[in-house]
Amino acid sequence: MTKYQSPPAKIISIKDLERASLPLATKQVREFWAGGASEEFTLAENISVFDEYRIRTKVMTDVSNIDMRPKEIFGKKYSFPIGFAPSGFHQLATEEGEIATAKAAKSHNWLMALSSYSTKSLEEVKQAGGENVAVLQLYVFQNRETTKKLVERAEKAGYKAIALTVDTPVVGMRPADNYNNFKLPSYVKLGNFESRDGAIDNPVSPDSIARKAVLDDSKKEEIKTSNALDPTLTWSSTIPWLRSITKMEIWVKGVATAEDTKDAINAGVDGIWVSNHGGRQLDSTLASLDSLPEVVAAANGKVPIHFDGGIRRASDAFKALALGADFVWVGRPVLYGLLYNGQKGVELMETIFETELANVMMFAGTPNVSGIDKSRIVKKGHRLQKL
Repeated sequence: MTKYQSPPAKIISIKDLERASLPLATKQVREFWAGGASEEFTLAENISVFDEYRIRTKVMTDVSNIDMRPKEIFGKKYSFPIGFAPSGFHQLATEEGEIATAKAAKSHNWLMALSSYSTKSLEEVKQAGGENVAVLQLYVFQNRETTKKLVERAEKAGYKAIALTVDTPVVGMRPADNYNNFKLPSYVKLGNFESRDGAIDNPVSPDSIARKAVLDDSKKEEIKTSNALDPTLTWSSTIPWLRSITKMEIWVKGVATAEDTKDAINAGVDGIWVSNHGGRQLDSTLASLDSLPEVVAAANGKVPIHFDGGIRRASDAFKALALGADFVWVGRPVLYGLLYNGQKGVELMETIFETELANVMMFAGTPNVSGIDKSRIVKKGHRLQKL
């Protein structure tokens, strides 16, 4: 696992924020949020892959007024082309949990996606964040009724889209969570589920019944009506079922190939989210940035392309936008800020990204986000070739 140096004297980067925040958490929580799947090759490569691209400067361009607003989403102009990716259990960082996160999103007019496994209810978080909390990340349980109720509540509360996570037939092998026997402390509850919904399987726990059912046929039968992750999802059945129960937009999160992009579009989704779950699912798979160009090409402008994975600097976000992403999301940096100082820590994270991106856009000669395209970057060399 990563060893952290002493905290910096001043926090001016996301790396500084990481160094200052993670030592504040317990070992179990720190390694849960920082860790990845198996040997963590993909976790590391998600970050390092950005260094294989370089930004081409453009001089003698009027960059006295930098407009960092992305294209409208849900008819609203957010202030920044980066949003808060969904992540679970924010109350592990601060008592306010996702409410603090939502308040920070609202204060800087950033877009936030809420995890199904939030520690505060989707209604509470929506009230705290208003229009800035507009996306609910969704897992589909084997017990469809629990999922249906969650979707209906989100629509009633005013959410605009669900981001169906499609890369999680089961949670990846995460050694740190096994070593630490990761469990939620008693004071942390799942805010979106009530006792009458029945027991909710915690898929990140080594004791997850969904994980055990992979190799135990008797348990496969046992959990068919349980609130556990469902590995039977398909384009032909799951998307039409969701369409039948909601008018919200349906995005799919966890797409990494051209083939799945085409299948998703044929199924009628409203958005595609390129992601490998922060390197926490399959190890030695494609880094998210390596997936992005083929997904963009396959989508061919038919639906918006969202992106997450390894972004630690605004220049990383710039490169993802240049490769065709319409919107970029960050996960761990939000948690670093939350751990560091609750809402104010997340706002510090936002300020760091905003300051950096304005700087990058000025040197790249792109006074607005729409001007960020492939002409502004080059790749150092060929890493990956189709065989």
